[in-house]
Amino acid sequence: MSTPTIPEQGEQKTSDAPSPRQPDGRPEQQAPPSGLAVLARSPKVLAVLVAVLVVVVSAAVGGSGVWPQGWTIDIRTPLNDLDGWLVDNREKSPIFLYFLLHISNSAESSVDAIISLFDAMGWIGVTVVGTLVGWAAGGSDLSRRALRTGGTTLGVFIACGVLNMWAPTMETLALMTVAVFAAAVLGLLLGLGAGLSDRFEKILRPVFDTMQVMPAFAYLLPLLLMFGVGVPSALIATVIYAAPPMARLTSLGLRSADPAALEASASLGASHWQRLWTARLPLARKQMMLGLNQAIMMCLSMVVLASLIGSEGLGDEIYQALGSLDVGTALTAGVAVVLIAVLLDRTTAAAGERLDATVTVGATRLMARIRMAVWGLVLALIGVFSAVGSSIGEREWPDVWTVDVTRPLQSAVDWLTETIGSGIPVLGGTVVWAKGFTVYVLNPLRSGLETTPWWALALLVGVIGWIVGTWRAALTGVICLGLIGMMGLWEKSMDTFSQVIGGLVLTMVIGIVLGILTARVERVERMLRPVLDTMQTMPQFVYLIPVIALVGLSRSAGIIAAVIYACPAVIRITAQGLRYVDPAAMEASRSLGATSRQQLLGVQLPLARKSLLVGVNQGVVLVLSMVVIAGLIGGGALGYDVVQGLSKGDLSQGLPAGIAIVCLGIMLDRITQPAGERPRD
Repeated sequence: MSTPTIPEQGEQKTSDAPSPRQPDGRPEQQAPPSGLAVLARSPKVLAVLVAVLVVVVSAAVGGSGVWPQGWTIDIRTPLNDLDGWLVDNREKSPIFLYFLLHISNSAESSVDAIISLFDAMGWIGVTVVGTLVGWAAGGSDLSRRALRTGGTTLGVFIACGVLNMWAPTMETLALMTVAVFAAAVLGLLLGLGAGLSDRFEKILRPVFDTMQVMPAFAYLLPLLLMFGVGVPSALIATVIYAAPPMARLTSLGLRSADPAALEASASLGASHWQRLWTARLPLARKQMMLGLNQAIMMCLSMVVLASLIGSEGLGDEIYQALGSLDVGTALTAGVAVVLIAVLLDRTTAAAGERLDATVTVGATRLMARIRMAVWGLVLALIGVFSAVGSSIGEREWPDVWTVDVTRPLQSAVDWLTETIGSGIPVLGGTVVWAKGFTVYVLNPLRSGLETTPWWALALLVGVIGWIVGTWRAALTGVICLGLIGMMGLWEKSMDTFSQVIGGLVLTMVIGIVLGILTARVERVERMLRPVLDTMQTMPQFVYLIPVIALVGLSRSAGIIAAVIYACPAVIRITAQGLRYVDPAAMEASRSLGATSRQQLLGVQLPLARKSLLVGVNQGVVLVLSMVVIAGLIGGGALGYDVVQGLSKGDLSQGLPAGIAIVCLGIMLDRITQPAGERPRD
């Protein structure tokens, strides 16, 4: 018997057995690995499937996902006691008398002063000065940018007057003026600290991360507790809500400054403060202008929502109209809000473009003198119109120059609802589709979540958080679920969770499909760009109005509004991720003969996985925020409790629901944010 030889290193081991062959003599192809073998090679996928199986089996066998009653805590009684104590001590406690009362009075007096100034200037003065400010922001010259910005400002003021929305528009602009100024100053100071100090940046990072996933309603509740119903709560909530983007983008601009420029400044003997003023801040002005733009948009969104706690203006017009189902009036006020949003967005964008424009030194000096003269003229006109404006013309837009469009709009909405809502032959209509979505999608989702045992759902959240992110993400998600259960809001939270899942699935399907088309078809990108720009400048409240007209009051209406609100961000993130796929990988796939479809499925989508996960994360945050607002139009669950708590000043109803929403937001943020995108210490 011969002894088998052991192959030496680098030599392949051969077998004496002949390879299996087919009848025609060709070698027989080996069978592909089975599905179990593939799963065995991917333990993470296997872990998710096991967790899903546990959820399905436990829901089918258990049939009830009620949180144990013995594990709940009574938070309503302490909150009621706290609310009572605040009401009793608001006028005699040192905290209120010597601190909070001064903040409240300063906020209210600032807004009142701006409103009084607008009244004194009259509609003519406000229109003239506003148009001049827009023209100056665009460059104070005869360029297309400056003329377009000034013309947009003039058109917006005229449109708001013609729509008979002059008074609420001035109230909104007054609150916006104070809020934007305070948010910009606060954001600039925080951004300077975070951009210049690593320790300060580490302290602010988790605070900003938490604030990013908190719905806008969550900001109103604690301030309503301290300041009560009125302008101060609305103003302070708006400032807190809008300051983080200004701070973050300021910090980003300071940290991304060109090292060569900073080194050159230091080599010339500049001190730390001189380098800040002459190098860091000028180099960061593009990011700072973008932060200001984002702060303005968030201020407008929050000012509209703040109508729930006593803020007047366009938001109050929309809120009152929605409460009485007067869609015509709501649409009119909504159009005014959109016009204000477009005006503010275009003005800040034009100012940013002007700062980035490169001109010669002589032209720079000349234009600087012209701009100084224009801004001096603006201040002079404000003084003149505030003194004689009421004698030149009326304080508000003349009634004879207004057009009542609410009745025609309401008639058009009624016709649209009857025709498209349920009058389409065979297909039914939007109302029928919304009811079908509720019956066949939302209700089964809610029933499934409510019958799933809490521990099984916590297991699934933990596994997904561990796979997508880290063990910290998994632990955070489980803790958030535990807090929801301990507050006794498990059932309502599952109802809200089902709406978020339904809205998120629709958002991702529509957003990814349109994102792929936007990235690969230039014509689609050109068509969608103005639509996406407009949608991203519209405050959240405005999305509810057309949805009510199409599908009425229902949970589906909130889902549809959430999808419309969240889709632009997902579309743009998906398109950007696909466009920035490594060109070498795309070229290699083309050289191997891959078709366009194969490139998309085999190269672009896998390499853009992180961008897609970021899109999912942003979709979660935006859908959750909008689903809460949908409590106004029949969404129910946690959103309804928050809205009712705000409108009635019931802290024990609104605050626990707001905390539960924040917990859902943090949990969803942690299990959908890829580990590579999450900041690490």
